[in-house]
Amino acid sequence: MEFADHIKTANVKDVWLRQPLHPPSRGTLCITGHHLLFSDRGEGSPGQVLLLLRNIDAIEKSVENLLAYSGLFSSAGPSERISGSSGTLTIKCKDLRVLQLDIPGMEQCLNIARSIETLSCLDDVSEMYPFFYRPSDLSLPGQWGLSSPEQHYSQMKELHDRWRLSTVNRDYSVCPSYPSAVIVPKSTDDDMLRKVAKFRQGGRFPVLCYYHRKNGMVIMRSSQPLSGANRKRCKEDEQLLQAVIDGSDKGYIIDTRSSQQAQHARMMGGGFESKSCYGSWKRLHRQMEKGKALQESFIKLVEARGDESHNMDRWLSKLENSKWLSHVQTALSTAGLLAECVERDGHSVLVHGSEGTDSTLLISTLAQLIMDPCCRTLEGFLALLDREWVQAGHPFQQRCAHSAYSHARLQQESPVFLLLLDCVWQLWSQFPLALGFSEALLQRLATEAYASNYGTFLCNNQQERLCSTSLFHNIQCVSYPLPPSPLSPLRCALGVTEKTHCLFQVLLRPRERDHYCNPLYEPTELAIWPSVHPQSLQLWRGFFLRWTQQARHLEDAREEIRNMVIQWGKLALS
Repeated sequence: MEFADHIKTANVKDVWLRQPLHPPSRGTLCITGHHLLFSDRGEGSPGQVLLLLRNIDAIEKSVENLLAYSGLFSSAGPSERISGSSGTLTIKCKDLRVLQLDIPGMEQCLNIARSIETLSCLDDVSEMYPFFYRPSDLSLPGQWGLSSPEQHYSQMKELHDRWRLSTVNRDYSVCPSYPSAVIVPKSTDDDMLRKVAKFRQGGRFPVLCYYHRKNGMVIMRSSQPLSGANRKRCKEDEQLLQAVIDGSDKGYIIDTRSSQQAQHARMMGGGFESKSCYGSWKRLHRQMEKGKALQESFIKLVEARGDESHNMDRWLSKLENSKWLSHVQTALSTAGLLAECVERDGHSVLVHGSEGTDSTLLISTLAQLIMDPCCRTLEGFLALLDREWVQAGHPFQQRCAHSAYSHARLQQESPVFLLLLDCVWQLWSQFPLALGFSEALLQRLATEAYASNYGTFLCNNQQERLCSTSLFHNIQCVSYPLPPSPLSPLRCALGVTEKTHCLFQVLLRPRERDHYCNPLYEPTELAIWPSVHPQSLQLWRGFFLRWTQQARHLEDAREEIRNMVIQWGKLALS
Protein backbone atom coordinates (compact mmCIF):
# COMPACT_ATOMS: atom_id res chain seq x y z
CA MET A 1 0.00 0.00 0.00
CA GLU A 2 1.27 3.48 -0.89
CA PHE A 3 1.64 6.26 1.68
CA ALA A 4 -1.04 8.26 -0.14
CA ASP A 5 -3.58 5.52 0.57
CA HIS A 6 -3.33 6.33 4.28
CA ILE A 7 -3.92 10.06 3.77
CA LYS A 8 -7.63 10.92 3.49
CA THR A 9 -7.11 14.65 4.01
CA ALA A 10 -3.77 16.01 2.83
CA ASN A 11 -4.06 19.61 4.06
CA VAL A 12 -6.34 21.83 6.12
CA LYS A 13 -6.42 25.62 6.32
CA ASP A 14 -7.19 27.81 9.32
CA VAL A 15 -5.65 25.42 11.83
CA TRP A 16 -4.55 26.77 15.19
CA LEU A 17 -1.28 25.41 16.59
CA ARG A 18 -0.40 25.62 20.27
CA GLN A 19 3.08 24.49 21.22
CA PRO A 20 5.51 25.03 24.10
CA LEU A 21 7.45 28.29 24.25
CA HIS A 22 5.51 29.90 21.38
CA PRO A 23 2.28 31.90 21.20
CA PRO A 24 -0.69 30.27 19.39
CA SER A 25 -0.47 30.61 15.62
CA ARG A 26 -2.85 30.09 12.72
CA GLY A 27 -1.90 28.48 9.45
CA THR A 28 -2.13 25.52 7.08
CA LEU A 29 -1.59 21.93 8.18
CA CYS A 30 -0.23 19.40 5.68
CA ILE A 31 0.41 15.70 6.11
CA THR A 32 2.81 13.62 4.00
CA GLY A 33 4.02 10.05 4.18
CA HIS A 34 6.56 10.89 6.87
CA HIS A 35 5.90 14.42 8.17
CA LEU A 36 3.37 16.77 9.64
CA LEU A 37 3.95 20.28 8.30
CA PHE A 38 2.42 23.41 9.77
CA SER A 39 3.02 26.63 7.87
CA ASP A 40 2.26 30.08 9.24
CA ARG A 41 3.82 33.08 7.54
CA GLY A 42 2.31 35.63 9.87
CA GLU A 43 4.53 38.19 11.55
CA GLY A 44 6.00 36.98 14.85
CA SER A 45 4.97 33.37 14.17
CA PRO A 46 7.31 30.36 14.28
CA GLY A 47 7.05 30.13 10.47
CA GLN A 48 7.12 26.42 9.70
CA VAL A 49 6.95 23.45 12.04
CA LEU A 50 8.11 20.17 10.51
CA LEU A 51 7.40 17.15 12.69
CA LEU A 52 8.56 13.65 11.81
CA LEU A 53 5.55 11.37 12.18
CA ARG A 54 7.77 8.70 13.71
CA ASN A 55 8.31 11.14 16.58
CA ILE A 56 4.63 10.97 17.54
CA ASP A 57 4.09 8.67 20.50
CA ALA A 58 0.37 9.19 21.14
CA ILE A 59 -2.51 11.23 19.76
CA GLU A 60 -5.66 12.24 21.62
CA LYS A 61 -8.82 13.40 19.84
CA SER A 62 -11.47 15.78 21.11
CA VAL A 63 -14.29 16.84 18.80
CA GLU A 64 -17.21 19.21 19.30
CA ASN A 65 -20.79 18.44 18.26
CA LEU A 66 -19.82 14.79 17.77
CA LEU A 67 -23.29 13.47 18.72
CA ALA A 68 -24.93 15.82 16.24
CA TYR A 69 -22.70 14.66 13.42
CA SER A 70 -25.08 12.19 11.80
CA GLY A 71 -22.52 10.99 9.28
CA LEU A 72 -20.71 9.16 12.09
CA PHE A 73 -23.71 7.22 13.36
CA SER A 74 -25.81 6.57 10.24
CA SER A 75 -25.48 5.96 6.56
CA ALA A 76 -26.04 9.65 5.89
CA GLY A 77 -23.37 11.47 3.97
CA PRO A 78 -20.99 14.15 5.18
CA SER A 79 -23.34 16.85 3.90
CA GLU A 80 -25.26 16.50 7.17
CA ARG A 81 -22.30 17.73 9.19
CA ILE A 82 -23.22 20.60 11.50
CA SER A 83 -21.61 23.83 10.37
CA GLY A 84 -19.01 25.20 12.76
CA SER A 85 -18.01 21.77 14.06
CA SER A 86 -14.33 21.33 14.90
CA GLY A 87 -11.86 19.04 16.59
CA THR A 88 -8.72 19.21 18.64
CA LEU A 89 -5.75 16.87 18.35
CA THR A 90 -3.27 16.67 21.20
CA ILE A 91 -0.03 15.26 19.84
CA LYS A 92 2.42 13.82 22.36
CA CYS A 93 5.89 13.29 20.97
CA LYS A 94 8.65 10.87 21.87
CA ASP A 95 10.96 13.81 22.62
CA LEU A 96 8.39 14.81 25.30
CA ARG A 97 6.99 17.79 23.35
CA VAL A 98 3.20 18.21 23.44
CA LEU A 99 1.41 20.04 20.59
CA GLN A 100 -2.25 20.94 20.20
CA LEU A 101 -3.98 21.40 16.84
CA ASP A 102 -7.45 22.97 16.59
CA ILE A 103 -8.82 21.81 13.24
CA PRO A 104 -12.03 23.17 11.65
CA GLY A 105 -14.38 20.36 10.65
CA MET A 106 -14.65 17.11 12.52
CA GLU A 107 -14.32 14.98 9.40
CA GLN A 108 -11.02 16.63 8.53
CA CYS A 109 -9.86 16.33 12.13
CA LEU A 110 -10.64 12.62 12.29
CA ASN A 111 -9.05 11.98 8.89
CA ILE A 112 -5.84 13.68 10.02
CA ALA A 113 -5.88 11.67 13.25
CA ARG A 114 -6.30 8.34 11.42
CA SER A 115 -3.50 9.18 9.02
CA ILE A 116 -1.13 10.07 11.84
CA GLU A 117 -1.99 6.92 13.80
CA THR A 118 -1.22 4.75 10.79
CA LEU A 119 1.82 6.51 9.36
CA SER A 120 3.56 7.01 12.72
CA CYS A 121 3.60 3.26 13.41
CA LEU A 122 4.82 1.72 10.16
CA ASP A 123 6.39 -1.68 10.87
CA ASP A 124 8.32 -2.17 7.64
CA VAL A 125 11.81 -0.79 8.18
CA SER A 126 12.26 -0.03 4.46
CA GLU A 127 9.28 2.37 4.59
CA MET A 128 10.80 4.51 7.33
CA TYR A 129 12.05 8.01 6.58
CA PRO A 130 15.83 7.35 6.71
CA PHE A 131 15.44 5.48 3.41
CA PHE A 132 13.94 8.60 1.82
CA TYR A 133 16.09 11.30 3.44
CA ARG A 134 18.41 12.77 0.80
CA PRO A 135 19.75 16.20 1.81
CA SER A 136 21.61 18.03 -0.95
CA ASP A 137 24.77 18.48 1.12
CA LEU A 138 25.16 14.81 1.99
CA SER A 139 26.11 11.78 -0.05
CA LEU A 140 25.64 8.19 1.02
CA PRO A 141 28.79 7.02 2.83
CA GLY A 142 31.16 4.45 1.40
CA GLN A 143 31.92 3.20 4.92
CA TRP A 144 28.96 3.29 7.30
CA GLY A 145 29.77 4.03 10.91
CA LEU A 146 32.94 5.31 12.54
CA SER A 147 34.92 2.08 12.60
CA SER A 148 34.69 -1.66 12.24
CA PRO A 149 35.91 -4.42 14.60
CA GLU A 150 38.74 -5.04 12.14
CA GLN A 151 39.87 -1.39 12.28
CA HIS A 152 39.53 -1.25 16.05
CA TYR A 153 41.70 -4.35 16.43
CA SER A 154 44.34 -3.11 13.99
CA GLN A 155 44.65 0.16 15.94
CA MET A 156 45.20 -1.66 19.25
CA LYS A 157 48.70 -3.03 18.71
CA GLU A 158 48.97 -3.97 22.39
CA LEU A 159 46.35 -6.67 21.88
CA HIS A 160 48.12 -8.64 19.21
CA ASP A 161 50.27 -10.80 21.50
CA ARG A 162 47.43 -12.39 23.46
CA TRP A 163 44.29 -11.55 21.48
CA ARG A 164 43.04 -12.23 17.99
CA LEU A 165 40.25 -11.10 15.68
CA SER A 166 37.83 -13.95 15.01
CA THR A 167 35.42 -14.06 12.07
CA VAL A 168 33.62 -17.13 13.38
CA ASN A 169 30.41 -15.08 13.21
CA ARG A 170 30.95 -13.83 9.66
CA ASP A 171 27.60 -15.27 8.51
CA TYR A 172 25.86 -14.38 11.83
CA SER A 173 25.03 -18.04 12.44
CA VAL A 174 26.96 -18.32 15.73
CA CYS A 175 25.39 -15.22 17.33
CA PRO A 176 22.70 -13.27 15.44
CA SER A 177 23.18 -10.16 17.60
CA TYR A 178 26.99 -9.92 17.41
CA PRO A 179 28.95 -8.20 14.62
CA SER A 180 30.68 -10.34 12.02
CA ALA A 181 34.08 -10.04 13.77
CA VAL A 182 34.94 -10.06 17.47
CA ILE A 183 38.10 -9.98 19.62
CA VAL A 184 38.83 -13.11 21.70
CA PRO A 185 41.86 -14.71 23.44
CA LYS A 186 44.40 -15.97 20.93
CA SER A 187 44.47 -19.41 22.60
CA THR A 188 40.81 -20.05 21.68
CA ASP A 189 40.00 -21.41 18.23
CA ASP A 190 36.74 -20.96 16.34
CA ASP A 191 35.47 -24.47 17.10
CA MET A 192 35.78 -23.67 20.79
CA LEU A 193 33.87 -20.40 20.29
CA ARG A 194 31.00 -22.24 18.60
CA LYS A 195 30.67 -24.55 21.59
CA VAL A 196 30.82 -21.64 24.04
CA ALA A 197 28.14 -19.80 22.03
CA LYS A 198 25.76 -22.74 22.46
CA PHE A 199 26.34 -22.49 26.21
CA ARG A 200 25.49 -18.76 26.37
CA GLN A 201 22.06 -17.24 25.90
CA GLY A 202 21.50 -16.00 22.36
CA GLY A 203 24.98 -17.18 21.41
CA ARG A 204 26.59 -14.15 23.08
CA PHE A 205 29.89 -15.76 24.14
CA PRO A 206 32.47 -13.66 26.07
CA VAL A 207 34.19 -11.08 23.83
CA LEU A 208 36.59 -8.26 24.57
CA CYS A 209 35.15 -4.75 24.63
CA TYR A 210 37.92 -2.79 26.40
CA TYR A 211 41.66 -3.06 26.91
CA HIS A 212 43.14 -0.89 29.66
CA ARG A 213 46.46 0.41 28.39
CA LYS A 214 47.76 1.29 31.87
CA ASN A 215 47.86 -2.28 33.18
CA GLY A 216 46.76 -4.59 30.37
CA MET A 217 43.52 -5.63 32.09
CA VAL A 218 40.35 -6.07 30.01
CA ILE A 219 36.58 -5.86 30.16
CA MET A 220 34.72 -8.76 28.59
CA ARG A 221 30.97 -8.96 28.07
CA SER A 222 28.58 -11.79 27.31
CA SER A 223 25.16 -13.17 28.16
CA GLN A 224 24.36 -15.60 30.97
CA PRO A 225 25.55 -19.23 30.82
CA LEU A 226 22.83 -21.83 30.20
CA SER A 227 23.80 -24.09 33.08
CA GLY A 228 20.18 -24.74 34.08
CA ALA A 229 18.84 -26.62 37.08
CA ASN A 230 21.16 -29.56 36.29
CA ARG A 231 24.20 -27.28 36.55
CA LYS A 232 25.43 -28.17 33.11
CA ARG A 233 29.08 -27.37 32.39
CA CYS A 234 30.96 -26.23 29.31
CA LYS A 235 34.68 -26.88 29.53
CA GLU A 236 35.34 -24.63 26.53
CA ASP A 237 33.65 -21.73 28.32
CA GLU A 238 35.76 -22.35 31.41
CA GLN A 239 38.92 -22.51 29.29
CA LEU A 240 38.06 -19.28 27.49
CA LEU A 241 37.62 -17.36 30.74
CA GLN A 242 40.78 -18.88 32.16
CA ALA A 243 42.64 -17.66 29.08
CA VAL A 244 41.40 -14.13 29.77
CA ILE A 245 43.16 -13.98 33.15
CA ASP A 246 46.17 -16.10 32.22
CA GLY A 247 49.02 -14.92 34.43
CA SER A 248 46.73 -13.20 36.93
CA ASP A 249 45.50 -14.57 40.23
CA LYS A 250 41.82 -13.84 39.66
CA GLY A 251 39.15 -11.97 37.72
CA TYR A 252 35.75 -10.56 38.59
CA ILE A 253 32.34 -11.38 37.15
CA ILE A 254 29.83 -8.58 37.57
CA ASP A 255 26.33 -9.98 37.20
CA THR A 256 23.72 -7.24 36.75
CA ARG A 257 21.10 -9.40 38.48
CA SER A 258 20.62 -10.05 42.16
CA SER A 259 21.73 -13.41 43.50
CA GLN A 260 18.08 -14.41 43.85
CA GLN A 261 17.32 -13.44 40.25
CA ALA A 262 20.29 -15.44 39.04
CA GLN A 263 19.15 -18.49 41.02
CA HIS A 264 15.67 -18.13 39.54
CA ALA A 265 17.18 -17.87 36.05
CA ARG A 266 19.04 -21.15 36.67
CA MET A 267 15.76 -22.91 37.42
CA MET A 268 14.42 -21.54 34.11
CA GLY A 269 17.37 -22.82 32.08
CA GLY A 270 19.78 -19.90 32.50
CA GLY A 271 22.26 -19.49 35.29
CA PHE A 272 25.60 -18.12 36.40
CA GLU A 273 29.24 -19.16 36.71
CA SER A 274 29.61 -21.40 39.77
CA LYS A 275 32.65 -21.12 42.03
CA SER A 276 33.47 -24.81 41.62
CA CYS A 277 33.85 -24.49 37.83
CA TYR A 278 35.31 -20.98 37.65
CA GLY A 279 37.60 -21.02 40.65
CA SER A 280 39.72 -18.05 39.54
CA TRP A 281 36.71 -15.78 39.12
CA LYS A 282 34.90 -13.95 41.91
CA ARG A 283 31.23 -13.23 41.19
CA LEU A 284 29.66 -9.93 42.28
CA HIS A 285 25.91 -9.32 41.98
CA ARG A 286 24.62 -5.80 41.36
CA GLN A 287 20.92 -5.75 40.58
CA MET A 288 19.94 -3.35 37.82
CA GLU A 289 16.35 -2.89 36.72
CA LYS A 290 15.51 -3.11 33.03
CA GLY A 291 12.57 -3.85 30.77
CA LYS A 292 9.11 -3.12 32.13
CA ALA A 293 10.32 -1.75 35.48
CA LEU A 294 12.56 0.81 33.78
CA GLN A 295 9.86 1.77 31.28
CA GLU A 296 7.32 2.33 34.06
CA SER A 297 9.83 4.48 35.92
CA PHE A 298 10.25 6.61 32.80
CA ILE A 299 6.47 6.95 32.43
CA LYS A 300 6.06 8.04 36.06
CA LEU A 301 8.79 10.63 35.68
CA VAL A 302 7.12 12.12 32.62
CA GLU A 303 3.76 12.11 34.42
CA ALA A 304 5.38 14.02 37.30
CA ARG A 305 6.81 16.45 34.78
CA GLY A 306 3.29 17.19 33.54
CA ASP A 307 1.94 17.98 37.02
CA GLU A 308 0.57 21.53 36.83
CA SER A 309 -0.31 21.88 40.52
CA HIS A 310 2.86 23.96 41.14
CA ASN A 311 3.18 22.22 44.51
CA MET A 312 6.88 21.57 45.22
CA ASP A 313 6.30 18.85 47.82
CA ARG A 314 3.98 17.00 45.46
CA TRP A 315 6.47 17.32 42.59
CA LEU A 316 9.38 16.02 44.69
CA SER A 317 7.25 13.13 45.94
CA LYS A 318 6.35 12.13 42.37
CA LEU A 319 9.96 12.43 41.29
CA GLU A 320 11.06 10.14 44.12
CA ASN A 321 8.26 7.65 43.43
CA SER A 322 9.32 7.37 39.81
CA LYS A 323 12.67 5.91 41.03
CA TRP A 324 14.39 7.22 37.90
CA LEU A 325 17.26 8.82 39.81
CA SER A 326 17.66 5.55 41.75
CA HIS A 327 18.28 3.80 38.42
CA VAL A 328 20.82 6.48 37.52
CA GLN A 329 22.53 5.99 40.89
CA THR A 330 22.66 2.20 40.50
CA ALA A 331 24.06 2.41 36.98
CA LEU A 332 26.81 4.86 37.95
CA SER A 333 27.62 2.91 41.11
CA THR A 334 27.93 -0.39 39.22
CA ALA A 335 30.02 1.22 36.49
CA GLY A 336 32.25 2.69 39.20
CA LEU A 337 32.69 -0.76 40.70
CA LEU A 338 33.65 -2.16 37.31
CA ALA A 339 36.16 0.65 36.73
CA GLU A 340 37.58 0.17 40.23
CA CYS A 341 38.18 -3.54 39.60
CA VAL A 342 40.15 -2.73 36.43
CA GLU A 343 41.81 0.62 37.26
CA ARG A 344 42.56 0.34 40.98
CA ASP A 345 42.63 -3.39 41.73
CA GLY A 346 44.22 -4.43 38.43
CA HIS A 347 41.92 -7.30 37.52
CA SER A 348 40.02 -8.21 34.37
CA VAL A 349 36.23 -8.30 34.49
CA LEU A 350 33.44 -10.17 32.72
CA VAL A 351 30.07 -8.36 32.69
CA HIS A 352 26.71 -9.94 31.94
CA GLY A 353 23.10 -10.12 33.02
CA SER A 354 20.63 -12.29 31.16
CA GLU A 355 20.72 -11.41 27.45
CA GLY A 356 23.74 -9.13 27.66
CA THR A 357 22.18 -6.50 25.37
CA ASP A 358 21.05 -3.86 27.88
CA SER A 359 22.49 -3.35 31.38
CA THR A 360 25.71 -5.06 30.31
CA LEU A 361 26.29 -2.47 27.58
CA LEU A 362 25.23 0.34 29.91
CA ILE A 363 27.84 -0.26 32.59
CA SER A 364 30.64 -1.27 30.22
CA THR A 365 30.17 2.04 28.36
CA LEU A 366 30.11 4.13 31.54
CA ALA A 367 33.17 2.34 32.92
CA GLN A 368 35.12 3.15 29.76
CA LEU A 369 34.13 6.81 30.06
CA ILE A 370 35.33 6.84 33.66
CA MET A 371 38.72 5.29 32.87
CA ASP A 372 39.63 6.15 29.31
CA PRO A 373 40.30 9.77 28.24
CA CYS A 374 40.07 8.74 24.58
CA CYS A 375 36.37 7.96 25.07
CA ARG A 376 35.69 11.46 26.39
CA THR A 377 36.38 13.36 23.18
CA LEU A 378 33.54 13.98 20.75
CA GLU A 379 34.93 11.45 18.25
CA GLY A 380 35.82 8.96 20.96
CA PHE A 381 32.40 9.09 22.59
CA LEU A 382 30.55 8.56 19.30
CA ALA A 383 32.92 5.71 18.40
CA LEU A 384 32.24 4.18 21.83
CA LEU A 385 28.48 4.29 21.20
CA ASP A 386 29.01 2.79 17.77
CA ARG A 387 31.01 -0.14 19.20
CA GLU A 388 29.14 -0.77 22.42
CA TRP A 389 25.55 -0.18 21.29
CA VAL A 390 25.09 -0.25 17.53
CA GLN A 391 27.61 -2.96 16.64
CA ALA A 392 27.17 -4.88 19.91
CA GLY A 393 23.49 -5.52 19.28
CA HIS A 394 21.39 -3.30 21.53
CA PRO A 395 17.85 -3.83 20.12
CA PHE A 396 16.99 -0.17 19.40
CA GLN A 397 13.98 -1.08 17.25
CA GLN A 398 12.36 -2.95 20.14
CA ARG A 399 13.48 -0.79 23.06
CA CYS A 400 12.62 2.58 21.46
CA ALA A 401 9.39 1.67 19.67
CA HIS A 402 7.49 4.01 22.01
CA SER A 403 8.40 6.65 24.56
CA ALA A 404 6.47 7.58 27.73
CA TYR A 405 3.07 8.61 26.32
CA SER A 406 1.93 5.66 24.21
CA HIS A 407 -0.82 3.40 25.48
CA ALA A 408 0.30 0.58 23.15
CA ARG A 409 2.75 -1.01 25.54
CA LEU A 410 5.06 -3.62 24.07
CA GLN A 411 6.84 -6.07 26.34
CA GLN A 412 10.30 -5.30 24.99
CA GLU A 413 10.30 -1.51 25.34
CA SER A 414 12.80 -0.02 27.76
CA PRO A 415 14.65 3.33 27.88
CA VAL A 416 18.07 1.80 28.57
CA PHE A 417 19.84 4.04 26.06
CA LEU A 418 18.15 7.11 27.53
CA LEU A 419 19.35 6.00 30.97
CA LEU A 420 22.88 5.80 29.59
CA LEU A 421 22.67 9.35 28.24
CA ASP A 422 21.31 10.56 31.58
CA CYS A 423 24.27 8.93 33.37
CA VAL A 424 26.69 10.53 30.92
CA TRP A 425 25.02 13.87 31.61
CA GLN A 426 25.60 13.34 35.34
CA LEU A 427 29.30 12.83 34.56
CA TRP A 428 29.24 15.92 32.36
CA SER A 429 27.70 17.95 35.21
CA GLN A 430 30.19 16.72 37.81
CA PHE A 431 33.22 17.07 35.52
CA PRO A 432 32.39 19.99 33.19
CA LEU A 433 35.98 20.24 31.90
CA ALA A 434 36.70 16.53 31.39
CA LEU A 435 34.27 15.70 28.56
CA GLY A 436 34.84 17.07 25.07
CA PHE A 437 31.17 17.21 24.04
CA SER A 438 28.22 19.33 25.10
CA GLU A 439 24.87 18.61 26.67
CA ALA A 440 23.31 19.44 23.30
CA LEU A 441 24.88 16.28 21.88
CA LEU A 442 23.24 14.13 24.56
CA GLN A 443 19.88 15.79 23.88
CA ARG A 444 20.28 15.16 20.16
CA LEU A 445 21.13 11.49 20.67
CA ALA A 446 18.17 11.00 23.01
CA THR A 447 15.84 12.38 20.34
CA GLU A 448 17.42 10.50 17.42
CA ALA A 449 17.18 7.12 19.16
CA TYR A 450 13.37 7.33 19.06
CA ALA A 451 12.82 9.09 15.73
CA SER A 452 15.49 10.00 13.23
CA ASN A 453 16.31 11.02 9.68
CA TYR A 454 19.28 8.66 9.87
CA GLY A 455 19.61 4.89 9.83
CA THR A 456 22.00 4.50 12.77
CA PHE A 457 19.35 3.37 15.27
CA LEU A 458 17.20 1.33 12.88
CA CYS A 459 16.81 -2.43 13.49
CA ASN A 460 18.10 -4.45 16.44
CA ASN A 461 21.57 -5.57 15.35
CA GLN A 462 24.06 -5.52 12.50
CA GLN A 463 22.61 -8.60 10.83
CA GLU A 464 19.17 -7.03 10.52
CA ARG A 465 20.68 -3.88 9.02
CA LEU A 466 22.04 -6.00 6.19
CA CYS A 467 19.29 -8.53 5.56
CA SER A 468 16.16 -8.45 3.41
CA THR A 469 12.77 -7.37 4.70
CA SER A 470 11.44 -10.92 4.54
CA LEU A 471 14.39 -12.30 6.48
CA PHE A 472 14.06 -9.42 8.97
CA HIS A 473 10.58 -10.63 9.93
CA ASN A 474 11.76 -14.24 10.16
CA ILE A 475 14.56 -13.31 12.54
CA GLN A 476 12.04 -12.25 15.15
CA CYS A 477 11.06 -15.87 15.66
CA VAL A 478 13.90 -18.02 14.33
CA SER A 479 17.62 -17.65 14.89
CA TYR A 480 18.73 -20.78 13.03
CA PRO A 481 19.41 -21.84 10.37
CA LEU A 482 20.73 -18.77 8.58
CA PRO A 483 22.03 -18.45 5.02
CA PRO A 484 25.58 -19.81 4.91
CA SER A 485 27.20 -16.92 3.07
CA PRO A 486 27.39 -13.27 4.06
CA LEU A 487 27.19 -12.46 0.35
CA SER A 488 23.80 -14.14 -0.07
CA PRO A 489 21.40 -11.96 -2.15
CA LEU A 490 18.88 -12.20 0.71
CA ARG A 491 21.26 -10.15 2.84
CA CYS A 492 21.51 -7.12 0.59
CA ALA A 493 17.91 -6.05 0.01
CA LEU A 494 17.26 -3.91 3.09
CA GLY A 495 20.65 -2.25 3.06
CA VAL A 496 20.42 0.17 5.98
CA THR A 497 24.17 0.65 5.75
CA GLU A 498 24.00 1.35 2.01
CA LYS A 499 20.75 3.29 1.63
CA THR A 500 20.64 5.54 4.70
CA HIS A 501 22.90 8.20 6.19
CA CYS A 502 24.92 7.57 9.36
CA LEU A 503 24.14 9.94 12.23
CA PHE A 504 27.56 9.62 13.85
CA GLN A 505 29.35 10.66 10.67
CA VAL A 506 27.06 13.66 10.27
CA LEU A 507 27.73 14.79 13.85
CA LEU A 508 31.45 14.98 13.08
CA ARG A 509 31.05 17.35 10.12
CA PRO A 510 32.60 20.79 10.83
CA ARG A 511 29.34 22.68 11.39
CA GLU A 512 27.88 20.09 13.74
CA ARG A 513 31.22 19.53 15.45
CA ASP A 514 31.40 23.22 16.38
CA HIS A 515 27.93 23.03 17.91
CA TYR A 516 28.47 19.82 19.88
CA CYS A 517 32.00 20.40 21.17
CA ASN A 518 32.58 21.55 24.75
CA PRO A 519 34.54 24.84 24.57
CA LEU A 520 35.67 24.37 28.20
CA TYR A 521 37.19 20.94 27.52
CA GLU A 522 40.58 20.29 29.15
CA PRO A 523 41.84 16.74 28.53
CA THR A 524 42.98 14.74 31.53
CA GLU A 525 44.60 11.33 31.72
CA LEU A 526 43.07 10.72 35.14
CA ALA A 527 39.99 8.63 35.75
CA ILE A 528 36.86 10.62 36.61
CA TRP A 529 35.10 8.97 39.54
CA PRO A 530 31.46 10.07 39.77
CA SER A 531 29.80 10.80 43.10
CA VAL A 532 26.65 8.74 43.54
CA HIS A 533 25.43 10.39 46.74
CA PRO A 534 21.79 11.47 46.34
CA GLN A 535 22.73 15.14 46.72
CA SER A 536 25.20 14.77 43.82
CA LEU A 537 22.62 13.49 41.33
CA GLN A 538 20.26 15.86 39.57
CA LEU A 539 17.25 15.59 37.29
CA TRP A 540 18.39 16.04 33.70
CA ARG A 541 16.36 19.19 33.12
CA GLY A 542 17.82 19.75 29.67
CA PHE A 543 15.93 16.68 28.46
CA PHE A 544 13.03 16.00 30.81
CA LEU A 545 12.10 19.68 31.17
CA ARG A 546 13.41 20.85 27.81
CA TRP A 547 10.05 22.26 26.64
CA THR A 548 9.58 24.49 29.66
CA GLN A 549 10.48 28.16 29.95
CA GLN A 550 12.94 27.45 32.76
CA ALA A 551 14.91 24.98 30.64
CA ARG A 552 14.91 27.42 27.72
CA HIS A 553 16.43 30.14 29.91
CA LEU A 554 19.15 27.72 31.06
CA GLU A 555 19.84 26.73 27.47
CA ASP A 556 20.08 30.36 26.37
CA ALA A 557 22.47 31.11 29.25
CA ARG A 558 24.69 28.15 28.36
CA GLU A 559 24.76 29.20 24.71
CA GLU A 560 25.76 32.73 25.71
CA ILE A 561 28.57 31.38 27.92
CA ARG A 562 29.65 29.10 25.09
CA ASN A 563 29.86 31.99 22.63
CA MET A 564 31.85 34.08 25.13
CA VAL A 565 34.36 31.26 25.69
CA ILE A 566 34.76 30.77 21.94
CA GLN A 567 35.36 34.48 21.44
CA TRP A 568 37.93 34.55 24.26
CA GLY A 569 39.68 31.62 22.65
CA LYS A 570 39.88 33.44 19.32
CA LEU A 571 41.24 36.57 20.98
CA ALA A 572 43.88 34.52 22.80
CA LEU A 573 45.06 33.02 19.51
CA SER A 574 45.15 36.33 17.66
